[in-house]
Amino acid sequence: MEEQPQGHPARSGIFAALSWVRDLAFSVLLAVILIVFIYQPVKVEGTSMMPALTDQERIFINKFTYRFGTGNIERGDLVVFWFPLDRSKSYIKRVIALPGDTVQIDNGTVFVNGGQLDESYVPSEYRDRQSLAAQTVPPDNYFVLGDHRSSSNDSRAWGTVERKYIYGKAVFVYWPLDKMGRLK
Repeated sequence: MEEQPQGHPARSGIFAALSWVRDLAFSVLLAVILIVFIYQPVKVEGTSMMPALTDQERIFINKFTYRFGTGNIERGDLVVFWFPLDRSKSYIKRVIALPGDTVQIDNGTVFVNGGQLDESYVPSEYRDRQSLAAQTVPPDNYFVLGDHRSSSNDSRAWGTVERKYIYGKAVFVYWPLDKMGRLK
């Protein structure tokens, strides 16, 4: 019986280590690309989006969908944007009216283009009785409201949000674990 030559243990150890380093570097690069260009973790601060989002929840926002024009901003989207009056702050609100829409609020009931908006995401205890005269949303602007109307600083107070300041769509809650899941 002929004896088989044994491989060099030092060479196979170095190869395994280099392979591990290569795989780790690739994983880190992929994670950086995902976080920088596509998904970003965000902490919710405040109660203006209750009950959909609560204070201190952790969510992922999709930055890719609006950045490269692959997705249109739609009524009902939970968007993250630079606050129009202080661009060092980010806000998260729900899109209520799109460019060209006419929005009006009568005693807390929202109307878009003359029809009452179905807002099943706003429980009765979070509604308020504010009114707002009919206004048309300018081109490249969006009218946004918080779901917790009685505690939300939103388009009723400071106007519409320009498209260029919207940088993400809230898509997934990852903390706390009991609320983990896709946002609707």
